[in-house]
Amino acid sequence: MTATYTWDVFSTLDGYGSYGPDGDWGGYWGKQGPQFLDNRLAVISDEQRLVLGANTFRQFAELLGPIPEADLDPVNSRMRSMPTTVVSTSLAGPLDWPDATIASGDAAEIVTRLKAESEVPLRSHGSLSLNRALMAAGLVDRVQVTIFPVITGRTGTDPIFAGAADFDLELIEHHTFDTHTQQLIYRPTPHR
Repeated sequence: MTATYTWDVFSTLDGYGSYGPDGDWGGYWGKQGPQFLDNRLAVISDEQRLVLGANTFRQFAELLGPIPEADLDPVNSRMRSMPTTVVSTSLAGPLDWPDATIASGDAAEIVTRLKAESEVPLRSHGSLSLNRALMAAGLVDRVQVTIFPVITGRTGTDPIFAGAADFDLELIEHHTFDTHTQQLIYRPTPHR
């Protein structure tokens, strides 16, 4: 049986995955609420393997690595403790991160192997260029987009789907959290 691979990504309404250095939005663009945070913890608490690209891993390590475990909130504590595969040709181990390994080589080959061998689902958070390539290779089973109620026309960086192939999306699940944050889960198929 092949493990399900979910690309989990946060977005502004105008499609940006992050904000520039002059932005003062903070995590989740400052729009996280209790329903969203409870759901987030529930989603990542299930047994699964995290798959990250090198840039996203570096960001996680920079932001979460120095914080003592006792000072982490439950969501970030769980993110840091998940078994993690970092797909990278630029990082060298060992990684200063609990239960993380580096997989070096072709990303599509690595994820194909992980999907075949893993007994638990695979989840990737962010890792935009990695996941656009994996979608093009037909390896992403679900795209989970959480849209926060902001527009970052001046400060937005990292357009999520810039340069991605064309896909048709089948909506398989949707939720509204805290009356303003949308979570949409799609099954992607290449547009023909």
